[in-house]
Amino acid sequence: MGLFDKLRNEFVDIIEWTDTSSDTIVWKFPRYQNEIKQNAKLTVRESQVAVFMNEGKIADVFTAGMHTLNTQNLPILATLQGWKYGFNSPYKADVFFVSLRQFTNQKWGTKNPVMLRDAEFGPLRVRAFGSYAFKVKDAAEFIKDIAATNPEFTVDGINEQLRNLAVSRGMDAIAEAKIPVLDLAANYDEVSTIITDKIRPEFNELGLELTKFLIENISLPPEVEAALDKRSSMGIVGNLGAYAQFQAANAMEKSAENPGSGGLAGAGLGLGMGAAMMGQMGNVFQQNQFNPVSGQSGAGAAPAAGAVPPPLPSAVSFFVAVNGQQAGPFDQTQLQQLAATGQFNGNSLVWKAGMAAWAAASSVPELASILAAVPPPLP
Repeated sequence: MGLFDKLRNEFVDIIEWTDTSSDTIVWKFPRYQNEIKQNAKLTVRESQVAVFMNEGKIADVFTAGMHTLNTQNLPILATLQGWKYGFNSPYKADVFFVSLRQFTNQKWGTKNPVMLRDAEFGPLRVRAFGSYAFKVKDAAEFIKDIAATNPEFTVDGINEQLRNLAVSRGMDAIAEAKIPVLDLAANYDEVSTIITDKIRPEFNELGLELTKFLIENISLPPEVEAALDKRSSMGIVGNLGAYAQFQAANAMEKSAENPGSGGLAGAGLGLGMGAAMMGQMGNVFQQNQFNPVSGQSGAGAAPAAGAVPPPLPSAVSFFVAVNGQQAGPFDQTQLQQLAATGQFNGNSLVWKAGMAAWAAASSVPELASILAAVPPPLP
C-alpha cells in the first residue's frame, strides 16, 4: 500500500452523535476541513436526523439507521459537488445532527400584568404562568430559519422567542374566550386547548411542533384577591342581624361559665356589644332604604312628614349590684334575658337615674312584669 492509499484511508470514518445533554437541539459534526470520504459510515440514532449542507445549501437529510455514504444515497450532494475528480476523492460537506426529542418543562409567564375586561368585575389586571413542550418537526426548515450555521444550538437560543409567543398569543386567546375570571380555574384545560390551537401554526413556521401547553395559574392583584376574600366572607356569614345575635349569645354563655371574669358584668358587656351592632346595622339598612314618597334611596333620601312613624322612646336602663359591684346598665330586654338564666331576681339590688338609693328589684314597678315572667323555684 502506497503513501497515497494510506492517506486516503484516513478519511474513512464513522460520523455519529452521542447526545449527552438535555437541551441541545442542533450539533455540528467536527471534521478537519469538513472532508468526508466515500463509504464513510453515518450512524443516526432514534430521535435524530442528520442534515448534510454544501456551500450553505441543504443537500440531504438522513433519518435513523446506519448509512454508507456513496453516490447511491447522496444523489443531491453528488449533483452539487459535480465530482470533478471522481467520487473517490474527498469532498467537503457540513453535517448537522438535529435532535427530534421533546424538550419538556419549558416555562412561560407574564412579566407584567395584562389588562383584561371581565363581564362581572370590569377591567382587571391578571398574571398567568405555566409550561410547554416542543420538538423539531422539520429539521431542514429549522436549520435554515433558526439555527443557521451555529456549531451548537441549544434550547436557550430560541426559548425566549417561544416564551414571548406563548404569552402574547396566549393572553390574547384568554381574552377572546370571554371566560369569567372566577371560572378560569375550572377551565384551564379548555383555555390551554384554545391557546395551543392559536400558537401551533407559528411554531410550525419555525420547523417546530408544540406538543403540550399547560396553564398552572392565573392570578389577580393582591388587593383584588383581598376584596374577593371579603366578599366571600360576607356570603358565608349571610344574615348579619342573626350573626350579631349569635355573637351576643356566645358572649353571655362564656361569661356565665367563667365567674372570675365578672359574670353578670361580662354578660352585660356582650349584650351591650350585640345591641350596638344591631343598632348600627339598623342604621345602615335605614339609610339605604327606598323612599316611595320622594322616589329616592340612600342616606340622602329625606322622608316626607308622616310617611314614617316617630322614633320609639328610649328604654329605661338599670344598674344591677353583683357581689358588691355595679354592672350594667341593662335595658328591660336584657334584664329579662338575665332573669331567664337565673342571674337576676326580685332580691337583686337595682338603681336607675332618678332613684334616691339602691332598691330591691321587686320594689320597682317597671320590673314587675320581668319578675312575674320568671317561674318560682321548684318545691
